[in-house]
Parts: sequence; structure tokens; C-alpha cells
Amino acid sequence: MEVVLVIVALLFVAFLVLGAYATVKAVGAAKRGVDRTVAQARRTVEDTTLRAKTFQPGAASELAQLRLRLRTSMRATQDALHARVAEDASLQESVGLFERLSAHGHEVDAELKRLESEPDKAHVARLLPELRARTEQITNSADALRHAARDRATRFAGDDLDSLSTQIDLEAGALRHWTTEPTEPPRAARQASRDAGPAQEPSKPAITPPGVRPVYPWQKKPRPESTT
Repeated sequence: MEVVLVIVALLFVAFLVLGAYATVKAVGAAKRGVDRTVAQARRTVEDTTLRAKTFQPGAASELAQLRLRLRTSMRATQDALHARVAEDASLQESVGLFERLSAHGHEVDAELKRLESEPDKAHVARLLPELRARTEQITNSADALRHAARDRATRFAGDDLDSLSTQIDLEAGALRHWTTEPTEPPRAARQASRDAGPAQEPSKPAITPPGVRPVYPWQKKPRPESTT
């Protein structure tokens, strides 16, 4: 009885531990989902605000345009690399290079954002050429990585499609190989031919063998000779 109680207690503890673990995992997943939703909403608000600032006159418009271009290019490249790295391990190095490039991108974006609230317009005008050149360099590098990853995926898909088409052509030719072989008579015709053989009666000889008198149907049967 004591053994049974111990087993029941252990099972109860195990169920409690599993329940707590499942609860923690569920809470963690829900938190990550909320964080992603909040981050996406924040990015959407910031992008909308930047697009509105592009219609302002002067340096404020150029600052907003540079930030929008930088953010759009970096985000598109990140999504493209992360979407393909699971299928193509060779993109790991590209992901590492992009992470290094992202550090420069965050630095430039932070400087552009600080200049949005800079009251000294002359100071902003002096810094803009350098920031414009750095933004151009970063976005060009990000675009190059993204386009190379997409070209690689497209090339691999094209090679796989060509190979598949060749295999299908070979299989189709093998399936049509029966058209080059002599055809046999249908099974029903062969069976009918075999059945017709036993059904035929043996033909009568054209000439009566010697010593045998032919018997005609109109002849009377001969009477037996008397022995008396």
C-alpha cells in the first residue's frame, strides 16, 4: 500500500512540474508574440511619421527621406536573408556580414534622428553630406546582399527545374516505349483462336482405303447367312 501511495505522489509531482513547465512556455510564447506585435506597431508608427516629415521643407525632409531609405533597405535585407538561411547554410556568412552592417546602420539612423531635433540648421547642413554618403554606402551594401541572395535562390530553383524537366522527359519517353514494339493480338482474339481448334471436326479422307466398301445411307443392311 505504501508503494502505491509513493507512486501516486510521484505522479502528482510530475504532473505539477509538467504543468508549470507548459505554463512557463506558454507565457513566454505569448510574451514574445506581444513583443513582436508591439515592435511592429512601433515601426509602423515611426515609418508613418517619417513619411509625413518628407513633405516638410528644408533639411527635415531630407533627414526623413534618408532614414526611410535606410530602414526600408535594412529591413528588407534582413527578412530576405533570414528567410533563406534555413534552406541554404552558405548564407550564414552573409548573415554575419549583415549583422556587422546593421551596427553601422543603427549608428547612422541614430545620428539622423538626433539631427531632427537640432535647432542649429547650419550645423545640420554641414553634417548632411557625410551622413548622406554613409547612408548611401550602407543601403548599397544591404541591397547587394539581398539581391545576391535572391539571385542565388532563383538560380538554384532554375537548375532544379531544368533537372526535373529532363527527368520527366526521360520518363515520358520510357512510358511511350510500347509504341516502338510489335503489338500482339488482343487476349480475346488469342483465346478465341485456341477455343476454335478443339471445336473443329477431323476431316474425312477423300479416298476410301483398299478393301473397305463404302456404305451409303440408302443401302439395306445385309441379312446374316443361315447356318442350316
